[in-house]
Amino acid sequence: MEPDIESVRAVLIDIDGVLTVSWQPLPGAVEALREIREAGLVVALVTNTTSRTRASIAATLADAGFPVIAGDILTAPAVTAAYLAEHWPGARCALLNSGDIREDLDLEGVTVLDADDTDSVPDVVVVGGAGPEFDYAALDRAFGQVQRGARLVAMHRNLYWRTDAGLRLDSGAFLVGLEQAARVEAEVTGKPSAAFFAAALAHLGVGAQDAVMVGDDIESDVLAAQRAGVTGVLVKTGKYLPQTHEAASGTPDHVIESFAELPALLGLAQQEL
Repeated sequence: MEPDIESVRAVLIDIDGVLTVSWQPLPGAVEALREIREAGLVVALVTNTTSRTRASIAATLADAGFPVIAGDILTAPAVTAAYLAEHWPGARCALLNSGDIREDLDLEGVTVLDADDTDSVPDVVVVGGAGPEFDYAALDRAFGQVQRGARLVAMHRNLYWRTDAGLRLDSGAFLVGLEQAARVEAEVTGKPSAAFFAAALAHLGVGAQDAVMVGDDIESDVLAAQRAGVTGVLVKTGKYLPQTHEAASGTPDHVIESFAELPALLGLAQQEL
């Protein structure tokens, strides 16, 4: 059943592959987000991006014309920091991540060990997004730390993402090997965890029945949101692949060509007549 515009009060939106690719706006995305905001819907940009802080993401999107501020953005690093502060206050963390996210971690008082500190055994190993930092030495060090008792926390399980150069391998591919080798299962804090969607809904002050989630990842964005009670909308941009869609573990509530079609799906065009 299509979402009723009178009951939908909030829109959760993935960024990479939905609004942008390599931080460049997708056709019609800026205008669609403006139309959604002008209709009075509340918005949260929910992303597993681990290479930038919320402030940096907001600045980049605003420069591209999107009506966005840092407070609109909920990132996997921010949710992870809150999760660590709640479950292991004062814990020392080893961070395996591509990009600088210490600002978001510092806001929750998370202690991150220096990368060259090979003597200390952290309480938690945190795996973020993949990049050049995911070399053999770094992965082997994380493996050793988990073997010595550190808990394993992952910001997400994404296998790949899309850039303007095509699909790129992400940290989920490495995480599977690390879990198998260390015989542990990582605690996942970003999408597709239910805790991430609960945090997003709490951030907006709405219930699951009042929200839609728009994403290009059928499993982590759309079906995960649907399991949390949120209406799911899959876009055929970004990392979307027909074969992934066909082989998915469930069926999206809605499928549209791009984010530019969302206002029409929500009935906003008819509302303006």
